[in-house]
Amino acid sequence: MKIGAFIVPTGIGASIGGFAGDASTYARKLAEKCRLIVNPNVVNAACFSGISDNMLYVEGYSLDEFFKGKIELIPSSKNKIGVIFDKAIKDSVLNVHINTINAVKTVYGINIVGYEITQEEVGVEFFIDDSGVSMGNVANLSTLGEAAKALIKKGAEAIAIVCRFPDEQGEDYAQGVGVDPVGGVEAIISHYISREFLIPCAHAPAFDDITIPTEIVDKRCAAEYITPTFLPCILLGLNNAPKLSPKGEISINNLDFLVVPYNAVGGIPVLECIKRNIKVYAVKENETILNVTPMNFANRCVIMEEYNDIKES
Repeated sequence: MKIGAFIVPTGIGASIGGFAGDASTYARKLAEKCRLIVNPNVVNAACFSGISDNMLYVEGYSLDEFFKGKIELIPSSKNKIGVIFDKAIKDSVLNVHINTINAVKTVYGINIVGYEITQEEVGVEFFIDDSGVSMGNVANLSTLGEAAKALIKKGAEAIAIVCRFPDEQGEDYAQGVGVDPVGGVEAIISHYISREFLIPCAHAPAFDDITIPTEIVDKRCAAEYITPTFLPCILLGLNNAPKLSPKGEISINNLDFLVVPYNAVGGIPVLECIKRNIKVYAVKENETILNVTPMNFANRCVIMEEYNDIKES
């Protein structure tokens, strides 16, 4: 069976995959025909998840290291998951998330080894920079590291992280316009844990206002507006996330193809695939705020009009 990768970078306003699990349908169709590496941005959808058994859920930093040939993947199932909560999360919101953990354990049988509250507030800020890309700052990454160490000592094989975020989703995002404002700083958080501990991880934001709005929003982000917590999707993704190792079962040498948005082909995965003569599909129907197209690389990508045109099996 072929092995592919389906990536939609976070925080760049992708018209497909830039919201809440809205790239899942396309990824699931490909995963019916091949084993498919996906980044959380593709399948995360708050209380839902587009993950399927044939997908390998890999966070962005680890993905880059995989494409560089520095780490390999070991398929896994029923991982023991530890959860980190930001000390800044108020008790009422924390209780909702603890109920969420217990619900996911009850319904899906996911193994949660426990949770740790950080010793200090994490201090998350997020914003859209002048180029329109989602960015942010984290004041205290080290307190997340200490909590991760405690969970790993308890046997955690994957880490879910929940930090307090200011209540600023933005009207444009709700109407399906622009960039998910939290994506960039979420990447900083997950990259740090991946880099320090070589462990599968993913992040979900927690907001102080956990009331559910009643106005109609764009269908692509609807999953985020019908629940007070975004934790379920990352627990479902991490449940069967591959383990990370310098020597594993799946390396970049086993990869047959990569799928990315047409005008977002400047990242490490694309550059490494071009260097290694691995097929890169650049899909035109997925537009982003970037303007890095296959023409920047002498058209060394296979240009596709739509995701449904890709016929790998």
